[in-house]
Amino acid sequence: MKPGMELKHEFVDFIPEELAQGTLYISIRFATASHLCGCGCGNKVVTPIRPTDWRLLFDGKTVSLDPSIGNWSFPCQSHYWIQNNHVKWVTRWSSEQIQRGRIHDLHAKENYFGASVHSPKNSAGELETVKPKWSWWRAIRNWWS
Repeated sequence: MKPGMELKHEFVDFIPEELAQGTLYISIRFATASHLCGCGCGNKVVTPIRPTDWRLLFDGKTVSLDPSIGNWSFPCQSHYWIQNNHVKWVTRWSSEQIQRGRIHDLHAKENYFGASVHSPKNSAGELETVKPKWSWWRAIRNWWS
């Protein structure tokens, strides 16, 4: 996709096997949105719509996803927002920013689901355990339980 390219959105029951470039497929039934990577590399991007992942905003005419799409596992490592059916490019992240973002996402999941967290693999390919942040909300929730 070219910068500022307009996407069309399509609400579907099931995400199709073959995705068309320039189309954001949205399955409310499975709380998932999918599209081909914004850079045009052809990789399939899956964005789960969940409290700890992405939010889908639909204003009756256009769709937006929040937060941005960071394709850190793809060779292209493209980074963009989908806002009001448009691709808006943002700065590519460094390896350190990607690692911090992944750890932040894992902490958010741990805080939401109350499960233990492991960070992404370190340079030796081993999982590193991350000590979750303690929050006042979590302390109050545990006190009431």
